[in-house]
Amino acid sequence: MNVEQAHELARSLLADSLPRRWAHCQGVTAAASRLVPVLGRDGEALLQAAVLHDIGYSPAINATGFHPLDGARFLREQGQADDLVVRLVANHSFALLEAEERGLRGELESAFLLPEQTELVDALVYCDMTTTPDGARTTCGERISEIVSRYGADSVVGRFIRRAEPEIRAAVGRVEERMDRRR
Repeated sequence: MNVEQAHELARSLLADSLPRRWAHCQGVTAAASRLVPVLGRDGEALLQAAVLHDIGYSPAINATGFHPLDGARFLREQGQADDLVVRLVANHSFALLEAEERGLRGELESAFLLPEQTELVDALVYCDMTTTPDGARTTCGERISEIVSRYGADSVVGRFIRRAEPEIRAAVGRVEERMDRRR
């Protein structure tokens, strides 16, 4: 699968049923395109993972209600996406912590353990956590606040995002430092 095919797959799964989620994925992909010069050969994997990261929300493939797991399972079953892209989708934005909140950590971890790809993982976190639900750019702090307010502080997502916040901020900071060094 190449970036254009990944884009078409995500569009087919999200554009009609979840247009706001599709706008977010497009914004995340735009952020990823700005990081391609920093990542070099990993840029293609980042672009694919960026556009595909939320396909698990699609009603057509949503099985467990946990979008990273549902999206990764779908991609693996289709057999077209590179295994690294599948694992990035499964683990985007510290999904293991949310999986733990949902009682799915063992399942996610055993099926989609992510090999050491720190820069690529950080890059996807950065892209996701600096993009609003409508696809616009935002700060990491504003994005985390928006997520907590949308889902509620005591919800599974609210608890997860507060637990993941230090890791999210650290990942975003590492990417911003790397981008600053490139300028």
